[in-house]
Amino acid sequence: MTNPQWTAVDQYFTETIAPADEALTAALADSTAAGLPEIAVAPNQGKLLHLLARMQGARNVLEIGTLGGYSTIWLARALPADGRLITLEYSPVHADVARANIARAGLDKIVEVRTGAALDTLPQLEAEGAGPFDLVFIDADKVNNAHYVEWALKLSRPGTVIIVDNVVRNGRVATEHSDDPAITGTREMFDLIAREPRLDATAIQTVGTKGYDGLLLARVTA
Repeated sequence: MTNPQWTAVDQYFTETIAPADEALTAALADSTAAGLPEIAVAPNQGKLLHLLARMQGARNVLEIGTLGGYSTIWLARALPADGRLITLEYSPVHADVARANIARAGLDKIVEVRTGAALDTLPQLEAEGAGPFDLVFIDADKVNNAHYVEWALKLSRPGTVIIVDNVVRNGRVATEHSDDPAITGTREMFDLIAREPRLDATAIQTVGTKGYDGLLLARVTA
């Protein structure tokens, strides 16, 4: 579901207050050339992630779902020189593209791309004592959204911000009995958050170059 006016508004926002630069443009171009799906966040959404990380004063960030590293670059640029961002990517091909994009952006000293299923690598992070993370961005397979939020909680502290992308699914998230695993996984995540006393959350619908979708924003309270 797209609309030319939504795209025009996103382009206006991007051109005026979230302009691209060489590293971001190249990251998208190289991701496309490598055959990665064109599902990276829009530029103005990337800028939103960047500003949220800066407002959070984040020093330690976890990203679940790297793709070509476009959102990773936006987030990593919000960190101080001694900050750290760990990003988890299932596909070795995607991870290699992301590493190259991140290195070209000059961020390979503070960003680590780990390859493998996130539900396998997240326990490793816990065992290493990698947390607590100040901000967690979840943008991976939607089937496991509830599990990713549970892990975000385990690796968080009071005050940690958790952001989950693509939670509206063209409005289909409101379908109570869906045969789409992405919908059921997303609804399971909402049910989990609704009954989780340690999370204070909201979600918003968005439109733009990526169509009709939305994101969830939560804060760990205890």
